[in-house]
Amino acid sequence: MKIDLSGKTALVTGSTSGIGHAIAKGLAVAGANVVINGRTQAKVDTAVAAIASVAAGSKVAGVAADVSTAAGCETLVGTLPDLDILINNAGIFEPKAFFDIADEDWSRFFEVNVMSGVRLSRAYMPGMLKRNWGRIVFISSESALNIPAEMIHYGTTKTAQLAVSRGLAEMTKGTAVTVNSVLPGPTMSEGVETFVKDLAKQSGQSVDEAASRFVKQFRPTSLLQRFATVEEIANMVVYISSKEASATNGAALRAEGGIVQTIA
Repeated sequence: MKIDLSGKTALVTGSTSGIGHAIAKGLAVAGANVVINGRTQAKVDTAVAAIASVAAGSKVAGVAADVSTAAGCETLVGTLPDLDILINNAGIFEPKAFFDIADEDWSRFFEVNVMSGVRLSRAYMPGMLKRNWGRIVFISSESALNIPAEMIHYGTTKTAQLAVSRGLAEMTKGTAVTVNSVLPGPTMSEGVETFVKDLAKQSGQSVDEAASRFVKQFRPTSLLQRFATVEEIANMVVYISSKEASATNGAALRAEGGIVQTIA
């Protein structure tokens, strides 16, 4: 199978680093014209240059906008009024005891993890339906199915993404537009690497030892038994963004290393 996204324009939110950056790179290498998004112009410019250097046949641009706010989403849509592929990747996580999670934290997590995708899908999906082609992908998490006790607010927002994604998919019936979610498990992005390094310092272990211990202690059902790479997640996203994935719609696709112990 050769995935060719030539002529398609893709936006990946939160793509200056981590999983989002890997997704943007994968889409660009497959031929799509990719728009990078982040909160600061400096990080956006750096990410654009990095991806452009390995995807010579694609146009790579960037828009600095905070998609956790309505104003930021409006800025983004105003700069990029139409697109073919929307990857709702922007998100935050934070281990925190439930009794310490204030109302402000719940609101912040919903604004970033849920409402960014709601606002952008609302802006871009009508054009996709009118043109009768489009892809919307929500980057959720295995935590949407296995709510982690140490991050209940995070898990709840990831479950909400699945609900939004499936609901939007119902609106695509009979069209060539699809809406899906991807559920990564523990993935060694830059943010997670910082988290693991902190764990290593606290426990007096090496980073590799701390990473292995985390998976075994907090995700003991993992069949992968390690953190995934950002590229392993990006590969799934690139596929479902393609014409080859036309029969996959309304799905919650797992790339979580077998943590979830159900067959459906």
